[in-house]
Amino acid sequence: MPPHSPLVRLLELLSLEKLDADLYLAETPKGEGRLFGGLVAAQAVMAASATVAQGDLHSLHAYFLRPGAHGVPIRFVVHRIRDGRTFTTRRVVAHQAGEAILGLESSFTLPEDGISHQDPAPAADDPERLPDWEQLRAQMLHQPEAVRPQPIEVRTCDPDDPDGKPQPPAKRVWLRPVGPVPDDRRIHEALLVYASDRTLLSTASRPHGLPWGKRMVASLDHAMWLHRPARFDDWVLYASHSPVAHAARGLVFGAMYDRAGVRIASVAQEGLVRIPKK
Repeated sequence: MPPHSPLVRLLELLSLEKLDADLYLAETPKGEGRLFGGLVAAQAVMAASATVAQGDLHSLHAYFLRPGAHGVPIRFVVHRIRDGRTFTTRRVVAHQAGEAILGLESSFTLPEDGISHQDPAPAADDPERLPDWEQLRAQMLHQPEAVRPQPIEVRTCDPDDPDGKPQPPAKRVWLRPVGPVPDDRRIHEALLVYASDRTLLSTASRPHGLPWGKRMVASLDHAMWLHRPARFDDWVLYASHSPVAHAARGLVFGAMYDRAGVRIASVAQEGLVRIPKK
């Protein structure tokens, strides 16, 4: 990969500096607007996992407390809640400029034999033949220059209607890192957490005819369950559905499947979906 590619930069941002016992420092990228919440959650997972001797990440529950800012470092304080024989629990608080911006609880577990079942994966077209999310966004905004280089490529099966026509509150997208990923399960876990914050609130916006440029969204809380050891070096199908929205808050459930149709993760998120005032 080029040394300054978006994925290389993301991997650098996921490499935290240890300041003291259970205290870590992370960089943030330069940019405008609020910091992407998926990045802060992924960095918090990296901080938590740095204190865990064994076990894979299997769940997290996070609250986005304040908008993060670009270009300002984040301190992650890890609290060791429990070290059990099978499950390990960590609480992480992210601080930026003296304010808490994210609180995250995460659980790690050892592999175990037991029951296993899943719903079948939804049908989806080949991702190589689908339009790129960033290209569609630029077209809808009528701004060809608005295409943003991304570390995670997104191909959509269900594009938003450019004229704001209401659509069903469901969406299927394919996700894939833009380049090779190190063979480190912690990195794969963090990248899946990062990617899990993509496209959800656009799903809650679809029944209201709110495509890009006609909505203001922000994640409020986020939960994720990893059903199998994380592996994110190929296309992952991300299917989402929004069963309810009220008082400017939309709830969205998501499911991640690998190319073979195996469900690797489930996601739930509530976020703000607002119509900008003229």
